Amino acid sequence: MFRLETEVDKDRQAQLHRRLRDTNTERSEVLRALRGTPSDKEVPLHVWGLNEAGLLAGGLVGRTWASWLHVDLLWIDPGVRSSGLGTQLLCRAEELARSERGCGFARVSTWDFQAPGFYRGRGYEVVGVVPDYPPGVTEYTLTKPLP
Repeated sequence: MFRLETEVDKDRQAQLHRRLRDTNTERSEVLRALRGTPSDKEVPLHVWGLNEAGLLAGGLVGRTWASWLHVDLLWIDPGVRSSGLGTQLLCRAEELARSERGCGFARVSTWDFQAPGFYRGRGYEVVGVVPDYPPGVTEYTLTKPLP
C-alpha cells in the first residue's frame, strides 16, 4: 500500500533527480563514461544583443551539456526583427559552444508560430514534432551539427 502526495517538495525532487541519475548511469555505458568529465557539467551560455543605448534588443539563453548546445530561449525585439540580430546571436552561441566547450551539435525546441523556418534557414533539421502541444499548436525539435 502506498500513500500518494501531490505537494511540491524540493527535497524529494532533488532525491528523485539523484536516484534517476544514478539509475541512468548504471544502465548506460555512454552516461557512465560521461560522468565526471568536463562534458558532464551543464554550463549556462548567454549571448546578449544591445542597442546603441545599451538596452536589450535581443538575447539567447542556452546551456551546454554532453557536447551539445541547448538553445532554451531566443528573443528579438519586434522593432529590430529581420535585422540579422537573431542570426548573429545564434551564430555566436554556436561558435562559443564549438570552440570553447567542444560541442559538436546544437538543439532547440520551438512552436510553429515562433521560428521553425528561422532555424531551418540556419542549417537545423526537424527531428521531432509534437502536434497539439498546447492544443492547436505544434512544437518542433530541431538539431544541427556544429562543424
